[in-house]
Amino acid sequence: MTTAPHELELPVGDEVFEGDRVWNVVVWNDPINLMNYVVWVFRTLFGFTTEQATRLMLAVHNEGRAVVHTGPREQAELNAFRLHHHGLWATLERG
Repeated sequence: MTTAPHELELPVGDEVFEGDRVWNVVVWNDPINLMNYVVWVFRTLFGFTTEQATRLMLAVHNEGRAVVHTGPREQAELNAFRLHHHGLWATLERG
């Protein structure tokens, strides 16, 4: 017995689907990690230049948070996990 393929209707309208959304990885300030270590983590994990990593680290330090990555949810979750593995506090938010 075989089943015949059936056609699927494409969605119509302006609905935003989960796959279409981007997610931000937010790093939060903490009293534990040294500034030069945070710069090193940003450079190592994301390939930022020293200037980019320093600017993000200063945003974390002065403003309490910085977005270090924006992209699909799976990649954002992986990057948050990698930051946690390096001792930084990171969360996700919808972009």
